[in-house]
Amino acid sequence: MELLVCLLLGLVIGSFLNVCIARIPLEESIVLPGSHCPKCQKPIAAYDNVPVLSYLVLGGRCRNCKASISARYPAVELLTGAVSVLLYFKFGLSVEWGIFLVFSAALITLAFIDLDHRILPFVITVNGIWLGIVVNVSLARPSSFISSLLNYFGIAGVQPRWIALLASLAGALVCAGFLWLVAEVVSRVLGVEAMGFGDVVIMAMIGAFLGMPLTLLTILLASVLGSLVGGVLMIFGGKERSYEWPFGTFLAFAGIAALLYGDSLIQWYMRYMFPAS
Repeated sequence: MELLVCLLLGLVIGSFLNVCIARIPLEESIVLPGSHCPKCQKPIAAYDNVPVLSYLVLGGRCRNCKASISARYPAVELLTGAVSVLLYFKFGLSVEWGIFLVFSAALITLAFIDLDHRILPFVITVNGIWLGIVVNVSLARPSSFISSLLNYFGIAGVQPRWIALLASLAGALVCAGFLWLVAEVVSRVLGVEAMGFGDVVIMAMIGAFLGMPLTLLTILLASVLGSLVGGVLMIFGGKERSYEWPFGTFLAFAGIAALLYGDSLIQWYMRYMFPAS
C-alpha cells in the first residue's frame, strides 16, 4: 500500500512538474490559470488531467481541438513516479523520502527547462542551496567523509549538526568552485564560453543536498553521460562540437543517480581499489 501511495503521489507531482517546466521559463504563474491546452487555450477538465491515464485514453490529443499532445507529459509523470518509488526503496515512507522527492522533482524540472531553453532558473537553484543546507543541518545527516577528514586532522567530538553543516557547505562550495574553475580554464584555452553560470549554481544546489563525496560523483557521472550522449548525437544526429549542450540536464539526472546509488557505487569502488588484505 505504501509503495502504491508513493507511485501515485509521484505521478501527481510529475503532472505538476509539467506545468513548472512550461511556465517558469516564461515567468508565468504556476498556479493560475489552471491547466489548459496550449493550442486552443481551453481549460482541461479534471477527468482529462489524470496523470498518464488521460493521455492514453485521449490518444495523445486534446479533447477539444484534437491537437497532438507531446509524449513528454506522460514521460515526466512516469519518471517522477519511478523516482518516488526508488526513493521509497532507499528511505522508506519517511521524512527523508519526502525531502529528497522534492529535491528530485526540482532536478527533473531543471533538467527539462535546460533542455528546452538552456537556462537554469535561479528561483529554483538559489533557493535549493539554502534549503539543502537547512535540511542537512536539521536532520543532522551523517557524513563519513567529513568525519574521517576531521579525525585525520585530530579534531574529535564535533557535534553531528556541525558535521552535517560542513558536509553541505563542502559539497556546495568546493564542487561548484571546482566546476567553475574547470569551465574558466577551458573557456580561456578555447576562447569560447564552456559553461554557463547556471551550471555552477545547480552544482552548488546538488552539493548542498548531497554533500561530499556524492557531489564529486555527480560531476563524474554527468561528464560521462554528457560525453556518451554527445558522442552519439555527433555521430548519428549531425550535431557539431559548437552545439550548445545542456550540461545542466546531465548534472540533474546525475544528481538523482548519485542520490539513489552513489553510496553503493562509492563502496564498490573502495572495495575494488583497496581490497582487504
